[in-house]
Amino acid sequence: MKLEVVNIQGQKTGREVDLPEDIFGIEPNDHAVYLAVKRYLANQRQGTHKAKERNAVAGSTRKLKRQKGTGTARAGDIKNPLFRGGGRVFGPRPHAYNLKLNKKVSRLARKSVLSAKAASGEILVVEDFSFEGPKTKEFVNILNNLQLAGKKSVLVTSDFEREILLSSRNLKKCSVVRASDLNTYAIMNSHTLVISEGAVEKIKETFAN
Repeated sequence: MKLEVVNIQGQKTGREVDLPEDIFGIEPNDHAVYLAVKRYLANQRQGTHKAKERNAVAGSTRKLKRQKGTGTARAGDIKNPLFRGGGRVFGPRPHAYNLKLNKKVSRLARKSVLSAKAASGEILVVEDFSFEGPKTKEFVNILNNLQLAGKKSVLVTSDFEREILLSSRNLKKCSVVRASDLNTYAIMNSHTLVISEGAVEKIKETFAN
């Protein structure tokens, strides 16, 4: 599969890049994509939720009243969950939500979403560019030139580009990611996948390894 390369003005450069069929042209595996997205979202959870049970609530352990003869239900100390201010019954406790996924399944999921994006024409290859300093206005101009203003997009760079990353950090619907850090959820959660010309080779190397 071949795609034309455009510059940051949105104009065609006359060059083409070859997208390998074994990465951008396979039959998508929906279940692998589901597992990869589920793992990503689960791993984002901190798992620090906690509620105080009766052993953690401050209060006296003295028995409030005698066991029998009061005409009401039996009661222990003031930390009883039935009383206001008492502990919570079976409250949440801190624990990890991390899920594991086989490398082959994770790779298949990324290939599946890349192939789906390519089939729907939602991949754009742009020539390599850089900024002298963080300039959000210049980055917005590039998005406007590529007709991506107001759309969710992910820019894939070949390596860590500090100025480009800082220029896009204030933009809600745009993100920048290295080719080696590209994940299934980031691809799926974007309207258009913008790949720099150098990142194409990096993606090939990533899947080749």
